[in-house]
Amino acid sequence: MDVLKNKDIACSRKHARVTRCSMVVVIGKMASNVEAPESWYLALLGFAEHFRTSSPPKIRLCVHCLQAVFQFKPPQRVEARTHLQLGSVLYHHTKNSELARSHLEKAWFISQQIPQFEDVKFEAASLLSELYCQQVPNLVDSAKPLLRKAIQISQQTPYWHCRLLFQLAQLHTLEKDLVSACDLLGVGAEYARVVGSEYTRALFLLSKGMLLLMERKLGEVHPLLTLCGTIVENWQGNPIQKESLRVFFLVLQVTHYLDAGQVKSVKPCLKQLQQCIQTISTLHDDEILPSNPADLFHWLPKEHMCVLVYLVTVMHSMQAGYLEKAQKYTDKALMQLEKLKMLDSSPILSTFQVILLEHIIMCRLVTGHKATALQEISQVCQLCQQSPRLFTNHAAQLHTLLGLYCISVNCMDNAEAQFTAALRVSDLTTHQELWAFIVTNLASVYIREGNRHQELYSLLERINPDHNFPVSSHCLRAAAFYIRGLLSFFQGRYNEAKRFLRETLKMSNAEDLNRLTACSLVLLGHIFYVLGNHRESNNMVVPAMQLASKIPDMSVQLWSSALLKDLNKALGNTIDAHEAAQMHQNFSQQLLQDHIAACSLPEHNLISWTDGPPPGQFQAQNGPTSSLASLL
Repeated sequence: MDVLKNKDIACSRKHARVTRCSMVVVIGKMASNVEAPESWYLALLGFAEHFRTSSPPKIRLCVHCLQAVFQFKPPQRVEARTHLQLGSVLYHHTKNSELARSHLEKAWFISQQIPQFEDVKFEAASLLSELYCQQVPNLVDSAKPLLRKAIQISQQTPYWHCRLLFQLAQLHTLEKDLVSACDLLGVGAEYARVVGSEYTRALFLLSKGMLLLMERKLGEVHPLLTLCGTIVENWQGNPIQKESLRVFFLVLQVTHYLDAGQVKSVKPCLKQLQQCIQTISTLHDDEILPSNPADLFHWLPKEHMCVLVYLVTVMHSMQAGYLEKAQKYTDKALMQLEKLKMLDSSPILSTFQVILLEHIIMCRLVTGHKATALQEISQVCQLCQQSPRLFTNHAAQLHTLLGLYCISVNCMDNAEAQFTAALRVSDLTTHQELWAFIVTNLASVYIREGNRHQELYSLLERINPDHNFPVSSHCLRAAAFYIRGLLSFFQGRYNEAKRFLRETLKMSNAEDLNRLTACSLVLLGHIFYVLGNHRESNNMVVPAMQLASKIPDMSVQLWSSALLKDLNKALGNTIDAHEAAQMHQNFSQQLLQDHIAACSLPEHNLISWTDGPPPGQFQAQNGPTSSLASLL
């Protein structure tokens, strides 16, 4: 579940006071553009600004003041600027999108007839295209030609030309047209080079690199990231801008490693990233603006970058099996997000929140906190209800999480339905790793059910780790070997199972994939126990138990303790057998209590949701509806 798939590409100006000037500043501009601004205009604009900045804002009165300007039949410059101000106020502070659209269309039309009026002209084009994309029904087909025309006539205005290129690239990205988006970002990078902005050139190239990673065009990613690294290191400018470029660059590198399942190899890059964010947090964001107008961009605010670094740290900790560390960083990130969302309504914050919750939910399911995981799944549903785009981007992940929850409470029919729903709504072009993850877990469901041979073999052909594995992920390929070993174990083909599991162990040890290592060891221990090789079994189960305790993985601890109890009995170690039996009893009780608590929650009914938007209300359960046999 890649964070970068949900990141906005479009950058904003360095300072809010540059991007959207207050109406008071506009008075100063009017003084330079109009020989003698009428007192009525200054008065109305002053009142409008007063009402807009009141606490709370008095938007209706602000709009009335601005509308009154038209009663005086103002010159074209005043008319166009007032239409832009009205459209902006209505767009940002009201739900009257039709009236906002009307004013912005007039501002765009009038401003094109006025020479040297770029700020109003291109601000109107940018806002209007943004509004088109957010209207219902969506008017993307109106936004694209508008942006193309604005890009065409803005080549002598570096800031606006770059900003509009970013905006159109983002629009294509949201439509999954990554080829067109990459082309535009390439155009932007070359334009930034020509106008002498290596900083913004790096932003365009890094954004393009992000899309190439999403398309899995790794042959193009490597040289591009190498070029970006050189540009970032050589660029001398605002320290915060330089460090933010370095964060962007390192986030792409870390994500690239994690997508490939290279948990051990990523550690040096992750350490650099964490050091970089510490450096940024000590820097002061000064008010000195760049001399080159093409440099008036930044990637993310410092606070957002901190959350992002927490997020990639959580992703790494989850893959490595350091679940307590993952929980710690998730808690920090969610606390930071709650503070930020009180002051900032940026959609990317909700995206960060959903991705963090997705990871912590998987963590809870492993550590034996199913009830908490279920409540957090419900929280993700609520966030997705507030944003159709968020739901579209995360529907597959949501069904996948519910499928994992169903496995944990032994509701295998529901698990199959959830994974099938996840496959139905997933986008295979940009979510290949997610697809492989879903298929792997669905195969585990079919193995447990024991009567779905045709469907199972069909799936296994698509994730064959020995031949044309569909994704480059080291972790997922190791998991595919484990699934093959699990199937061979259930079929009694123990030598074949050992071969697959040893391959899993080799791969998981190479990249510190602790959960896969623990699962493989305990399954190998079980095989040796069945074969009567008790000492070899013990050599597998003891380290599996130690590793599972470190993670901690409750299911592997339960399985290991059961094996240790039987092994020690067979070896005549009465005291050790008694201790293992006591451990097994404790784990069983903890899991049983959590199982009952989860299945008693009204949110447990989510396991039946497989189509459409997530339900908003849940009926209370009378009691557990799933089998407890797997826990006893």
